[in-house]
This record gives sequence, structure tokens and C-alpha cells, in this order.
Amino acid sequence: MIRRVKTENGWVKGLPAADPRITSYKGIPFAAPPVGENRWRAPQPCADWEGDYPAYDFAPIPLQVHQPLDDKNIYTREWAVDPDIEMSEDCLYLNIWAPARENEARNLPVFVWYFGGGLQVGHTAEMEFDGERIARRGIVVVTVAYRLNAFGFLAHPEITAESPDAPGNFGFLDQQFATQWVKRNIAAFGGDPENITIGGQSAGGMSVSAQMLDKANEGLFQRAIIQSGCFVPPYPSNFGLSGSLSEAEEKGKRFFEELGVKTLAEARKIDEKTLHDKANEWYGRLGEAVDGVKRPRKSQEWFIEERRVHCPVLMGCTDSEFIASPPVSSKEELVHFVRANYGKRAEEIIACFDGCNTAEEIKRRGSISSILFAMRAAAYINDRKENPDKFYSYVFCPEIPGWDNPGTFHSVDLWFFFETLAKCWRPFKGWHYDLARNMCDYWVNFIRTGDPNGLDSQGEALPEWLAFTAKEPEWMRFDREVRAEPCQNDELVELLLDAYLESKGMEEGVREDMN
Repeated sequence: MIRRVKTENGWVKGLPAADPRITSYKGIPFAAPPVGENRWRAPQPCADWEGDYPAYDFAPIPLQVHQPLDDKNIYTREWAVDPDIEMSEDCLYLNIWAPARENEARNLPVFVWYFGGGLQVGHTAEMEFDGERIARRGIVVVTVAYRLNAFGFLAHPEITAESPDAPGNFGFLDQQFATQWVKRNIAAFGGDPENITIGGQSAGGMSVSAQMLDKANEGLFQRAIIQSGCFVPPYPSNFGLSGSLSEAEEKGKRFFEELGVKTLAEARKIDEKTLHDKANEWYGRLGEAVDGVKRPRKSQEWFIEERRVHCPVLMGCTDSEFIASPPVSSKEELVHFVRANYGKRAEEIIACFDGCNTAEEIKRRGSISSILFAMRAAAYINDRKENPDKFYSYVFCPEIPGWDNPGTFHSVDLWFFFETLAKCWRPFKGWHYDLARNMCDYWVNFIRTGDPNGLDSQGEALPEWLAFTAKEPEWMRFDREVRAEPCQNDELVELLLDAYLESKGMEEGVREDMN
């Protein structure tokens, strides 16, 4: 049984997972601690070690807001169940689940996972991210930690001057550095370094988009999974985690002022606790900086950038998250809003709301998934430019049980494709477990080949999942019954999509091309 592996930095010793046919290696360092002079720098190589490194437990999680147990907060109720979990600025570690039988554990597909949490919170020790069920299907699973909030996404003019090729977005650089470590070392764990899929959900999905935008990642991974992270509002909105580098630098200057320091050198000497306390005060105010270097545009619009990494992409959402509607409360406001934002498309868009006079009617008529909208735009641009990339899309919409009647809330699908429902407190029924098994099978097929179609874990053919295109925007519906279906596609969606694409430099005639 493989329990001891030689990496570039030394020997690593793992433990049997719940299924002893799987070995888990937890808390493997992939970079030097990002402390002291390494604070707000691109990740640096890890030092070698002597003897066996005991990869038996998760490393301390990245510094973030403390989340006490609170039954009124669905996310602490669902996942932040260890209020005393250890945090540290020294957080650049990864975890691996790999099949343990030596005669089978060679050249296996690799899945590298980036967790979500708005770039502010989250960690690899969350119980839904247990990679064992995916590993049982012959996949080497890696979950990666990265710096968050002010530790991972601070920008400042001095940082830019010091490292113009890496002026911020250190959390994204950590993910890249970890994935590069995986490519160099994963063969020792039985993985194929030429068959890597990166995946993530929410800000983790945004992170996948960020990695696709960096052309330097060409060849680092072969496919991508973006869950609830491909996001474009169909109506003008400031929502998002991105801003310009100059805006981020101004925030960084104010952050230093509140810390009481004048220089980067002084800020690097601030003790961890003081910096952590200030970072908590700035919760949600720091995110991606569009730096023009590794991030030529907002990651959420990765599909517009032709100089990105081209690969198959699986992407989707739950059916109740990120639903946008016109930000108005009357028909008069709607008319003014549309005419102010949509130019020559305005009157056609207004006509789509004929008969809608109340705020409730306008909201109901205008409700559109911002994630679906982004997928539609991505498919159009992909098809128009005749890119070879294939897109596969899904919507997750089963009834979720529990006293809180939560609906398909943001992130609930994590329990399913990781197939970790048994760890959850919710009273899932048998068909929920069947759905989770099917989702995991589809994801594993995609990780193997870039196509989710094929056999399930029992050797039976899965329902066909067609590629998502501009002319045939069909997605897989994951519910009590798994089936393909056309996604929302009416005159309003097409008009708004037309206006969005034209604003991004696409030529006219979008709707005609799609029909």
C-alpha cells in the first residue's frame, strides 16, 4: 500500500482514509511561509526537510474572520462547524487523496480544487471537501489553500513598484504556485501531470477563471470546472470582487494609514494579530485587482479574452442564486433606467415589460440568472470565434431538506458532486444520494476526458449531456430526475445579451446568429 511518497522537498507520509484503499496526505507545504519579508510577495519555494513529513492532519487555515457557531447563519450552520479551528498566516499547504494500491495508482487524472468564500473566508478543512469519494473513482484529488482578504488581495503602490510582474492578487498566485507544484510532484502520488483539471466554486470558480486568464498557465491544466463563479449581471451593477489596480492601490494606501504605517517595510513588521484584526475590519473591501499583467480584465469575463488558456469548461449554478432583476420600483423608473443604459435597444427592452406595472411584476418578468447570462455570452463568443473549447452547463435544482427550508442556496451543490452528503446534518433521502452519485460520476468523467458523458460508477450509461452552444443553449438539470433541457431563452434575455456583447465590441446581429 502506498503511504509514503518522495516529493521534491522530501518524503511525505500519509494515512489510510476511511476507505483504506485511499491514502490521504494532509497539510503538505507547497511554498515557503508567506510571513515577514514574504508577506505581500509572490509565493516562494518551500524549503527541503529531513526524514518523513507527517501529513496526517490539515494545516492551520488562512487568517480570516472568526465564525462562531450560529444557527441563524446558514453558512456557519452548514460548514463553519469548528469555531476553534487554528488559523495562521503560515497557511500555504495542500492536501491529496490518492488510490493506495501500487499496481493501480499510476497516470491517474488529477483534480485540483480551489475553495470559495468571497476571497475573504474559507478553507480546505471544510468537511464537504473530503476528496475520498472522488478518489475512489480513480482520481487523484488535491485541495489547495491560499491567502485571503488583506493577506492575499492587498495592493499598494510600493508593492507594484517592488514586483511589477506580480503587483497583487497573491491568493491567485498561491493557487498557481500550488498547481505548478502538483504538476512537478503528482506523478509520485500516482497522478498524470499532463491530465490536470482545476475546479472551484463561488470565489473558487472565480479563481479558476483567473487562472484561465493567465496565458502563462498554458499547459499547466487541461480543463476547468467553474461552479457558481462565471458571473455577469444582465443589468448594470457594481456587484463583484474585482476592481482596477489603481483603485486597489488607493485602498491599500488607506489600509496602511489605518494600520499606522507609512511604508511597506513597516507594514511587513506588523505582528500577525494586529494585521488580522485590521483585515477583519476590512472584510469584503479587498478583492481582485485587474493589473494588466496576469489579469488583463475581470476574471468573471474570462471568456472575452482571446489570449486566455483554451480548454473544455464545465460550468453551472443552482437555480435560486444570483438572480438579477431591474433595480427599479415602478414602470416609470424602469423606462428611465432602460433608456439610460441600453441605447438603441431600449424601446425593444421596454416592450418586453408590457403589462408589468408594479415592482413585483417587473421583478418577476425581468428575473434572469447572472450565471446563465454569463454562460450564454461565453457560448456566443466561443462559437463566433470558432474556438475549439467545449462548454458543458448545468443547473442544480432539487428540493433540499431541513427545518430551515433553504431552497437551493448558494454552495449547497458542494455536498453533491463531492458526494459527501453523509457528513451533512440535513435529512437527505435515498434519491438525494442517487443524485450525488450521478453528479460525482459526471464530474469524474469530465476530469478524465473533458467530456462528462460516459458510464456511471456502476457501469451504466449516464443520460446524455450535450455541449452548451449559442444556438443550442441546453444544460443538464440535476433534480430528482437528471435530464437535459433548454435553459431560459426569451426575447428579453436575447436583447440584453445583444446589448452586453455589443458593449464588449462584438458586432451586431447577435440574436439573428443564435436563431
